[in-house]
Amino acid sequence: MQRLQELPWFSGREGPLLLMILDGVGVGEPDEGNALYLARTPNLDELFQGPFYKELQAHGTAVGLPSDDDMGNSEVGHNALGAGRVFPQGARLVNEALESGRVFETPVWREIAGGARSGGTVHFIGLLSDGNVHSNIGHLYGLLDRCAASGFPRVRVHGLLDGRDVGERSALDYIIPLQDRLAHLSRENGLDFAVASGGGRMKVTMDRYYSDWEIVKRGWEAHVHGEGRPFRSAEEAVRTYYEEDPGITDQYIDAFVVVDEEGNPKGPVQDGDAVVLFNFRGDRAIEISEAFTREDFQGFDRGRVPDAFFAGMMQYDGDTGLPPNYLVEPPVIENTVSEYLCAQGIRMFAISETQKYGHVTYFWNGNRSGYVDRSLETYVEIPSDRIQFDQAPRMKAKEITERTISMLREGAYRFGRLNFANGDMVGHTGVMEAAVIAAETLDDCVGKLLAVTRELRGIAVVTADHGNLDVMFTRDGEGRKIVKTAHTLNPVPFVIQDSGYRGEYEMAPVKDAGLSNVASTLLNLLGFDKPELYDPSLIQPKG
Repeated sequence: MQRLQELPWFSGREGPLLLMILDGVGVGEPDEGNALYLARTPNLDELFQGPFYKELQAHGTAVGLPSDDDMGNSEVGHNALGAGRVFPQGARLVNEALESGRVFETPVWREIAGGARSGGTVHFIGLLSDGNVHSNIGHLYGLLDRCAASGFPRVRVHGLLDGRDVGERSALDYIIPLQDRLAHLSRENGLDFAVASGGGRMKVTMDRYYSDWEIVKRGWEAHVHGEGRPFRSAEEAVRTYYEEDPGITDQYIDAFVVVDEEGNPKGPVQDGDAVVLFNFRGDRAIEISEAFTREDFQGFDRGRVPDAFFAGMMQYDGDTGLPPNYLVEPPVIENTVSEYLCAQGIRMFAISETQKYGHVTYFWNGNRSGYVDRSLETYVEIPSDRIQFDQAPRMKAKEITERTISMLREGAYRFGRLNFANGDMVGHTGVMEAAVIAAETLDDCVGKLLAVTRELRGIAVVTADHGNLDVMFTRDGEGRKIVKTAHTLNPVPFVIQDSGYRGEYEMAPVKDAGLSNVASTLLNLLGFDKPELYDPSLIQPKG
């Protein structure tokens, strides 16, 4: 690792540099659907009106996604923040691999095909959505079409319902076309393709950061054992849950199992089968992957564990090699800002609560688990509450703030980064009142941290990874409110508060500035020139 060069025009400040990432806080229109606008936020208002304020692109091609119609997310956002440049990301990589046919030339696909031709069922588990955050149903269709063209006799889909990165009650927009497609492929090719089980993503299978193994257990029981509330079709399951609870949203629908006329489950996983998890994003894919692949698994009692071949769409954790088999190679992200700072001998910390802990560590560090250099870094995880976040919109912001202040006052760290999860996790609930409380909580915590940074003669940087609570609802052509739980396409704020500013630098005229420009800026604020391979800094010497 090449050492950083010191800047001739700025040497940093006496105190620490603190980066605050306000997860899910975009810059939206000042209207009734913007929780940040409705909230009382005097600290952020003052900060965003200062001279060192800029808006950054945090979606689409600016973070490596296929098109500018694709909303950003926390994973690609933190990759860009920590890597200092843009890498092709999950959906884009999978698109290219499917379009070129490379997926079907891999040893992993050949293993799946061999099992299918020997009589095994091929199972696809994943999120039924075109949100392009965890998955894209188009990828599933591409895999199903190949299965049919190859004559795989029996395929089962275990579909997880979104309601988060797409409309909150849009499940039938995906399930009905999927059922029709499976029926068509079966008729046209004399095959047996069907939906076997499912459930909402926040109740079934897609837990992350080991927050609640019960979520994974419900999925395991439905997908693998065929245990759960029975229905004759996935469509019937969703319509029934909607009728029973008019307020329920897709992400919170309980597990269901599709059964035949005799009441037998249509698709439990058996010995000799193959299972493909077609999500491309890692955080909510790791635990179910462990359940399928770890011999020493301790998350819950799995009961019967089928001798099935398991593969991910991508490898979800490169350091632990999870899962061992996968269809598409993930981006290789090296020379992250943390690697440069560790090579320079700079002590730093990262802190968040469980929901975003992996983002300021794993994703920030280029999709690698663990420390870059344990002797120089401190990682702090504040356990998240196991509760729907509209019921506790303050989340763990206070605890993160208090611990951050303590570490700043130690005087041992030159750089710290934190993530406040409130804007994203509460924004996803679609509850405006809770989102306003979340925004006001963020403002209070940011104000306290700004005060401490000033006191210590340091520098504070505030930004976000993508938008969410900036659009909590929209209105249709007739003026009816449509709740929005997904991320937004809005830019995010970027602002510097420098307690000792004496005119050394100014904002640089960076064209199409995005999250990848932040790393170079942080290095400049620490007194170092950026590496050649990094995108330009957002500051430049004044004059």
